[in-house]
Amino acid sequence: MEVLKNKGIGKPIVLLKILEDKRLLVVDSDTTIRFLNKDNFKVLDGFKVNIKHERYKNSVVEFSNDGVYFSTLTSDCKESRLYNTQTKKIITRVDRHHGEASCVGIDPLNRYMFSCGDDGKTFALDMKSGKLVFTLPVHVDTVNDIAFSANANWVATASYDKKISLFNLVTMAPKEKLKAHAAAVMKLKFLTKNRLLSVDKNSSVIIWNIYSGKIIERLQGIHDEVLQVTVSADGKFLFLGTTLGYVLLYDLDTYEQLSERYIKISSPITALEFDSELNHLLIGTGDGVIMTYDIYEGEKNLKELLATKDFDSIQKAAEVNPILAYTKVYNLVNDLWGKTLEKAKISLQKGDKKTALLLFDHFKNIPSKNSIIQKTIKEYAEFEKFSNFAKQGKLALAYSLANSFPDYKESSIYKALEKRWQKALIEAQKLSLQPRGGMDMAREKLAPYRGLSSKTKIIQELLSQADVYNRFRTAIGQKDFKLCFELLKQHSFLKEFPEYDILNQYGDSLYIKSEQYISAGEINRALKTLRILSDFNDFKDDVKELMLIIESKNKFIKAIEAEDMVTAYNMLAIAEELLDTPEGEKLQKQWNEDLQNAHFYAVQGDEKGVEESLKKYMNMTSKHMALATVFAWCYIVQLENAMESGVSRQEIENGIKNYMLNFGFQEHIEGFFDVFKEKYPESKLSIELLTQGSLSMWRPSMIAPSILD
Repeated sequence: MEVLKNKGIGKPIVLLKILEDKRLLVVDSDTTIRFLNKDNFKVLDGFKVNIKHERYKNSVVEFSNDGVYFSTLTSDCKESRLYNTQTKKIITRVDRHHGEASCVGIDPLNRYMFSCGDDGKTFALDMKSGKLVFTLPVHVDTVNDIAFSANANWVATASYDKKISLFNLVTMAPKEKLKAHAAAVMKLKFLTKNRLLSVDKNSSVIIWNIYSGKIIERLQGIHDEVLQVTVSADGKFLFLGTTLGYVLLYDLDTYEQLSERYIKISSPITALEFDSELNHLLIGTGDGVIMTYDIYEGEKNLKELLATKDFDSIQKAAEVNPILAYTKVYNLVNDLWGKTLEKAKISLQKGDKKTALLLFDHFKNIPSKNSIIQKTIKEYAEFEKFSNFAKQGKLALAYSLANSFPDYKESSIYKALEKRWQKALIEAQKLSLQPRGGMDMAREKLAPYRGLSSKTKIIQELLSQADVYNRFRTAIGQKDFKLCFELLKQHSFLKEFPEYDILNQYGDSLYIKSEQYISAGEINRALKTLRILSDFNDFKDDVKELMLIIESKNKFIKAIEAEDMVTAYNMLAIAEELLDTPEGEKLQKQWNEDLQNAHFYAVQGDEKGVEESLKKYMNMTSKHMALATVFAWCYIVQLENAMESGVSRQEIENGIKNYMLNFGFQEHIEGFFDVFKEKYPESKLSIELLTQGSLSMWRPSMIAPSILD
């Protein structure tokens, strides 16, 4: 792979990010911030923060997608900071970690800045005010990385405790922690199709399903420390950047490693980004160089090679750049190879080896194809014998050769043999059902096949259980599919009859119809079809999953049509796949807007404003945790304002008691109580001895105009 362009900045690069306005953001280890034109790397703007980062395996710097905010650890990692890039001023500092701050993050909707620490804690602060809003589930060891789903519905943290914590930002509720790594989890990346990638200290990479919490795949072929992760714009390709300067390439549909050294540079890869507009991979290195690579490098040349039928060069190009194997040109070559192989086999079946070799001529210099060519020619050396045995009725010898050379089974001769066998089997079955002498005639009909191991068992079962076939045919006619599959389970010989193929074809057609009905929104017809399909063993799991999705979606749509927002929002929390529907996205957007409005009032301690902003959600059980989080924040601000304005100690103590009773022990109240004790050392109040509630037990009926009341 050739570098398209590069730029040296002299210091290790800790962050590359393409912002919403298409500028390329570059941050180095001295926290010098540059905004570049991504097409030519010309500097457009920038500024210095003068924070030196000695360690940058973790996310020590993060920017909001719009470039307005950024967060960074300090040089000594004692605190994390949130800045406004336009004013260059600090919005807030987080110095409440017990130990060092370890990494930072900003969610895709620019709502929260997250500060993670060696104490296993992750604090979420409101971006505009800098106030603490909530905390994520605590790890028992250092948090190494934080990641967000593209729609900002999920946040995940990875820790030295070998666990991954998933938190739903829609319901403000944690999901069960993911446990499977044998070492500290170092990196996280959300993928498309509700997947999460995690990397541990031993370079073990796991792909998870975030809804089920189950492992989808463990990636193979990683022998170096993975520092950075990114994916292509279409979600098809995964790129892993390593300490030794390798970029590993994977197919995210098959999870196959396409290249263990897709790119090799001489320095650790400390930053990765993908330019979706140009399909370019951007690499930042430990020696301070930014490089751009075209992942479809060589694609234009493929068209010229195709015109000259230089298939050898096309194959070599795809070996250099495996992504070329996913292009239209390469697919055309593959289709041509398949057709050529088919034609060559027909020629070999006719004994015309010369024509077969001519057909293979364009592919013979491709090692992978040449091995197939040689094997095919060698196998067909015995085809004339096979043909003669078939014509002479020497079935045992013909079938023996076909078993030795499976390609023969694709020939018209073999298919004719099988057709004769099927015909004989059906006729024998009919004869066996005749009351007088039918069984003897059936045996005589199948006599030529008795010496064949693949047919003997079927013949024996047929002759001994003729009534089974009759029951099978009747069950198909009556559409009693449960009985059909029960009989097939007990009597495998039934699979040899054409009725079995008809049954499978019917199952496939039902599945296709159900998908068509779902796409067209014909829910009732889809459900009716799937209920029939549920009797087909091969489709049981698919049907169960589809029916649950359809039923929940149907109920969800009906709730929206009836303007029953309580049911609709509660269903969004239960059936998370509904968040990906247009209706779900619309509701979630409305919730995010109302929540941001509530944040505006919460930061002022304005309970009435918060309540008014969120009044439509008060009866939604799925929102109670999120509502509790906002009101808890609002009441903390009230306590802070009360102490600043000189309200009496007794009133503040009462407010602390009320807070603990409503929300329990949270980071907010812990921090406030420390300040309170400094100001009022004479206070006898002990926060540990107070009656405690919890966010999960909070209900809207507990709302009061003031926490002091």
